[in-house]
Amino acid sequence: MKRKITVLVLSALLLALCLPVQAQQPAKVARIGVLAALGPYDNADRIEAFRQGLRELGYVEGKNIVIENRWAEGKVERLSDLAIELVRLKVDVIVTTGPIPTRAAKEATSTIPIVMTQDSDPVGSGFVASLARPGGNITGLSTLRPELSGKQLELLKEVIPKLSRVAVFGTSTHPGNAQILREVEFAAGGFGVKLQYLDVLSRKDIETAFRGAGKGRAEAVLMMVAGGVSLPHRTEIAELAVKNRLPAIHQNRIYVEAGGLMSYGVNFADLDRRAATYVDKILKGAKPADLPVEQPTKFEFIVNLKAAKQIGLTIPPNVLARADRVIK
Repeated sequence: MKRKITVLVLSALLLALCLPVQAQQPAKVARIGVLAALGPYDNADRIEAFRQGLRELGYVEGKNIVIENRWAEGKVERLSDLAIELVRLKVDVIVTTGPIPTRAAKEATSTIPIVMTQDSDPVGSGFVASLARPGGNITGLSTLRPELSGKQLELLKEVIPKLSRVAVFGTSTHPGNAQILREVEFAAGGFGVKLQYLDVLSRKDIETAFRGAGKGRAEAVLMMVAGGVSLPHRTEIAELAVKNRLPAIHQNRIYVEAGGLMSYGVNFADLDRRAATYVDKILKGAKPADLPVEQPTKFEFIVNLKAAKQIGLTIPPNVLARADRVIK
């Protein structure tokens, strides 16, 4: 009997000693892969917005999450290898910064959840079956970019009332480009504007496109070039627009901050912040197939008066009054 009591006492003591150790075992640290077509400098605001969104949800880097960033630095041909690298690391979720990285991630895995921070046409790109029921391992946010292109053309028409010829700079290899062009053509018909499409696939095509716009007697430029092509060269684009005295409207404020004239589009930082909520749900067990793709709720219109002055353009007061931000 004494031996049994001794064994029971020792067992209880061992259990008591083990419990605190077990309580101190760290919770699983989630690994989040980020796949981007550009580099950290070009994505600085978006990176911080995503991290802020995670912090708001209680995630702390190095404590309960690790972020594995993979930057293509503008060399989109590297994206496939970078996506495969994230898959080999067995990350819990992959966050993509645009349709080209999403395509690379999709080709690399059909099981790891993928969260798009933005895509102009997720259904048309073949990433999801529908916005309401994605159906696969991809979900996230869309940009309504095709629909917004008509509004961008409308703003150009307001700034230049006699506008009749517009050069559209696009990237034919970019998912969603064809749909964007269809929307612009539809809007142009209503405004009585003739369009000249110029394809920009790489940096060397940018200056060529501006020369082509000049030869085509374009009075303004609608910039629909893929971000992976244009963002690293946004300052050069702004300078060429001034040199050719061509008013241009962009989809992202970062171009205006680099010297461009105007931008109208979704608030990309807001999309990245909201992408964190998808990551949170997936890490807690939700399946991408069951998480509807969200559409943007915040839009912004930015005007650069300094750029307007450089090309000899006066922005009407009624247009300025609607701007969310005016750079002087």
